[in-house]
Amino acid sequence: MSKRTTYILGALLLCLFAAFAYASFRATVYQYVPFEKAVASGRTVQVAGGLEKGTSSYDDKEQALRFVIKEESSGKTMTVRYHGVKPGNFEDAVSIVAVGRYEPARTEFAAEKLLVKCPSKYQGAEVEEKVYD
Repeated sequence: MSKRTTYILGALLLCLFAAFAYASFRATVYQYVPFEKAVASGRTVQVAGGLEKGTSSYDDKEQALRFVIKEESSGKTMTVRYHGVKPGNFEDAVSIVAVGRYEPARTEFAAEKLLVKCPSKYQGAEVEEKVYD
């Protein structure tokens, strides 16, 4: 095999690896969209909002969690349904990111994954420091 053929084969393998990496990465990345676009898109997306206090209910038997999130920018609300174990400290959540798709027949967002952002344990540290000075 000549050097030129080796370089061409190497370049071809590199291109194939890059294409595979791009396709794999693209399949796991979901776009953040406002509630309005999530309803219209019909595909898997990410929505984010604050938990509306007192709206969550969890069925232990079916492992089904339902709650309402409120979009910060528009003030609109959306009902989210998630099947799985209820995340720890769910009721203390500052914001929730749900990955899934909107189901028009049920008028709710069916989440496949949840990311619950809880308040930091260091959040009040500066305030306490100033009080005791």
